[in-house]
Amino acid sequence: MTTTGHLEEALDRVHAAGPEFDGWLTNHAPMVVEALATHGQTGAVHRWLDLYQDRLDDFPDRSEPVTDVNWAEALGDPRRIADWTDYYARLLAERPWRDVLATWWPRLLSGLYGGATHTVIRVGHAVRALEAAETPPRVAEFAHALGYWAARHQPLTDITAVPGAPTAVETLDAVPPIAPGNVGFRKRLAAVHQLPVWADDVTDPDTARARLTELVRAATHRYATHGHGEPTMLVHAATAPNAVLRSLDSLPRELWAPSLHAAWTASAAVTAMYGPAEPVSYTPPVRLTPEEVLERALAHGDEHVIKLADTALDVGDEMALAAALRAVEMSDPLV
Repeated sequence: MTTTGHLEEALDRVHAAGPEFDGWLTNHAPMVVEALATHGQTGAVHRWLDLYQDRLDDFPDRSEPVTDVNWAEALGDPRRIADWTDYYARLLAERPWRDVLATWWPRLLSGLYGGATHTVIRVGHAVRALEAAETPPRVAEFAHALGYWAARHQPLTDITAVPGAPTAVETLDAVPPIAPGNVGFRKRLAAVHQLPVWADDVTDPDTARARLTELVRAATHRYATHGHGEPTMLVHAATAPNAVLRSLDSLPRELWAPSLHAAWTASAAVTAMYGPAEPVSYTPPVRLTPEEVLERALAHGDEHVIKLADTALDVGDEMALAAALRAVEMSDPLV
């Protein structure tokens, strides 16, 4: 599907803003406009962006250039968002974007938890846009997305492995919750000390793709029955691994298995941080087509609802679409 025009204009608008607002809340505009354009809703891109405009803060100030020599020192420093974005813009002016992705994906992969996983999610949207068409605004968006990931790079450490199960569904059920009383993503993430093992023996690239597809499906389905634990944050248990999945074809095959393992840890960690004590049964009030589900999400307007619908359309089955409708029911609309 051709998405040029409206998406290019929207990305130009978005790039005047920083990747965060109100402290460290993530600017979802570049991800949402890409999802809408990809699914044929180009006419709604600017209308939605107009509603979201109040959440766009100015692009942050520059500090000191990131270079090939000092990049390790700047990794994970959110004060360097502009410096990192400039660095990737320079790289992308000199090298094909897939080469830049292949070099930096393994360097950044261990820190995909930063920015509440929105860092890798934004990269996944940028990759999909570039695979559809290589235009200057899309290349610029890729630089912004990588810059955000590098500046918010945050590893997950000191995790004890506990027994898992053969399937992603069963192992997500086995994720132990964090101790109560932790508030905020970063404090909750620091409270994750145990995660079950799943697919840790996978080394074959094709098997890694299959298991990652299984994980995205399981996490998306699970939202329908567990999303009430935290309707906004539990979206990322599905959208983060899906961002990794949609990036695989742009990456060297030897990176597919490590990507699976990182995606599992991210999905499991979000589940540990926000999962409810008990599931609830859920049957959607109506059966809708994928196009109708996306239209419901767009009418609702919330950025996380639209992004979960985007992932649900990737999964494509009835339970995934039900999960997207569940998000519409539980989330506050964008007004």
